Amino acid sequence: MHWAELDGRRVAVWGFGREGRAALDALARHLPGQSVALYCAAGEAEAATAAYPSISVHGVAPDADTLASYDVVIKSPGISAYKPELLAAAERGTRFTSGTGLWFAAHAGARTIAVTGTKGKSTTSALIAHLARSLGVRTALAGNIGLPLLELDGAVADLWVIELSSFQTGEASGVDLGVVTSLYEEHLDWHGSRERYVDDKLKLLSASSKVLVNAMQPALLARAVDHPRLHTFGDIAGWHVADGWIFRGEQSVIEASRVSAPGLHNAINACAALAALEIMGYDAVAAAPAVATFSPLPHRLQPLGERDGLAWINDSISTTPLASLAALESVGAKRTALIVGGHDRGLDWSPFVEAMRVHAPDAIICQGANGPRIADALEHAGIAGVYRAIDLPAAVAAARVALNGGGCVLLSPGAPSFDQFHDYADRGRRFAELAGFEASTASIQGLGVG
Repeated sequence: MHWAELDGRRVAVWGFGREGRAALDALARHLPGQSVALYCAAGEAEAATAAYPSISVHGVAPDADTLASYDVVIKSPGISAYKPELLAAAERGTRFTSGTGLWFAAHAGARTIAVTGTKGKSTTSALIAHLARSLGVRTALAGNIGLPLLELDGAVADLWVIELSSFQTGEASGVDLGVVTSLYEEHLDWHGSRERYVDDKLKLLSASSKVLVNAMQPALLARAVDHPRLHTFGDIAGWHVADGWIFRGEQSVIEASRVSAPGLHNAINACAALAALEIMGYDAVAAAPAVATFSPLPHRLQPLGERDGLAWINDSISTTPLASLAALESVGAKRTALIVGGHDRGLDWSPFVEAMRVHAPDAIICQGANGPRIADALEHAGIAGVYRAIDLPAAVAAARVALNGGGCVLLSPGAPSFDQFHDYADRGRRFAELAGFEASTASIQGLGVG
């Protein structure tokens, strides 16, 4: 949907997060004088009215009749496209779009790499942008990674690297290269089922002229195999990791340990980034040394340092049990207290429990809304070293007791943060404070155009 299609229409913005504010600002630029209504949480209404005095602010969630009274509703990504009231309004003629959809419609000629995946999408997106810039390419980095596309409305770049969540993939169009890093179970509350989550995630394939997918995931590869311009990473024919090196086919390019972001999974993310650049026509081999100067993203296996004889690692971005397992693997053999738990989305923790039967850390502290459910499953399986904590401060205190002055405290919750915090970054900053560090104000490096 183009901006011109909104001109003179009855338009509403649903959501007053950063995406919602970006949409309101873009509407003011593209359609000055356009009548706009905003629907937001009750606690946000006063701030919204102060920031946007010329619009009609409603501090309530719109019902089906309210939504149906508008021609177009620009919704924030976190609002499920499958809400009954939204579907009912759509049947009555209301069109729903988003900032992502509006940006793609207005930038049909831009060179774009769009990246999605259950895990790895943020680091891979940031790596692509960093490596492209190392070659002198004017590159934009935006999207779900922390900068709404509409905040860069009007910016000029030779290459756009755009991270898309599963909430946004259906809004993309005309993508030059779509990258899918991985595919696991997640966001079932938004999508309603695993099947729908997978279908929504893979909408990026049909929106892209060329696609790059992880060959180490057979189920993902099977879904992409019919794409006419399919590329892969992670297999021996392409960019992959073997014997401690990053290879391009049979050519050893750079030692995997040179990747500044720790862990095998980040070396694989680097393979995806290098493959993406090559597909877009850039010299990926020449760019490879820049993996050593990449700034790792905060809250993703972020080493905070040592306090009181303990090493502290912040992996607050972890929102699935499989991500927690990957974090544990990256820590290695040192004594570890793992903190898990948070908002309960009903994900299956049985693979995590089975992995703990084989090799468990010294302590597993189960906290937050789904902490009791995880602890019950672990104890039922006979796993030793299980602790229960009501919240994150209690979990950190329990980790100190469990390790008794030596080892590593790893926050890798395997669950969202919404039971206690605004988002994963808020949770990560609080963890840093509890560990005895300054609350991290570090932001992701490289957002915007550079």
